[in-house]
Amino acid sequence: MYVGAQGIGTSKAELEFLVRHGVYHMDSGLPDTEEATMARAREAAAAQGVSLEMIHFGLPRSIPLAREPERDRDLDRVCKIIENAGRAGLRGLNYNFCVLEHQRTEATPGRGGSRYSTFDLSKYDNEARSEAGEVSRDEAFGRIAHFLERVAPVAEEYKVQLACHLNDPPAPVLRGVERWNWPVKEGLTRFVDLVDSDYVGFNFCCGTASEGLENPGEELYDIVRYFAERRKIFNIHFRNIRGGLHNFQEVWPDEGDVSMLRVARALHEAGYPYMLMPDHAPTHPDDRPQVPGSSRTRQAWAFQFGYIIAMIQAVSGS
Repeated sequence: MYVGAQGIGTSKAELEFLVRHGVYHMDSGLPDTEEATMARAREAAAAQGVSLEMIHFGLPRSIPLAREPERDRDLDRVCKIIENAGRAGLRGLNYNFCVLEHQRTEATPGRGGSRYSTFDLSKYDNEARSEAGEVSRDEAFGRIAHFLERVAPVAEEYKVQLACHLNDPPAPVLRGVERWNWPVKEGLTRFVDLVDSDYVGFNFCCGTASEGLENPGEELYDIVRYFAERRKIFNIHFRNIRGGLHNFQEVWPDEGDVSMLRVARALHEAGYPYMLMPDHAPTHPDDRPQVPGSSRTRQAWAFQFGYIIAMIQAVSGS
């Protein structure tokens, strides 16, 4: 396993930022999902010594919301994106299958004047309903199955890993939607059992998984090991939290309730072969993006890159 980056572009400035911090593998977002655009981005990264392995793409909302006839048309579009990625030589695609999207309450103070993304159910309006209305866990899995049954054969044909991010945060019910990835281990197991494919797995966020656990400092490691041993993890978002189910802060990796060293050790022992990436760094007004318009900040990401490299060296003995 090795350090990687996500969500950073392939400009010379961004790539040099990665290389000078020892990062030679990346996942990126691109302006479109055409094969030529993907190929050009891979070439630009390679010219600076960086391997562009994967890209993020936004799953059309018609698919998790089961809106017809748009869903059928959009599934065709996703199949074409997978084909383009395979032809462009990418290892995989990262996506989210969210009936209800990312949820947070007001940010809270952190060390050194930083701010922590936070969720506190007691301060969250859980009586409101989203555009999805009320959706049961069984219905959510029915929609996921419809999606995977359509796209998994294409992923296998073009050898493209489909890495689904966990819904953030996992919780029993938020705004009428039963989250498919809660309980965490049961939800993720049900997801990968929907289709029999080596190309269906997770963009596994350690922080998001921890957010759905009563005691993440004890429970997370076995979950990580279980899915890594079954080769169902295609990327790792290597971040920490303080708290757990229904009440947590996204903190610096060295100060949370999870031992990130134990996470790294579990991955190493399971033979996990891919990227460990920073994710959801705390923010600070003095921490500017490394290039204008980027959401990835210089100080926080430099700290996280070094931290991840140290964890990998510690568990690998190098």
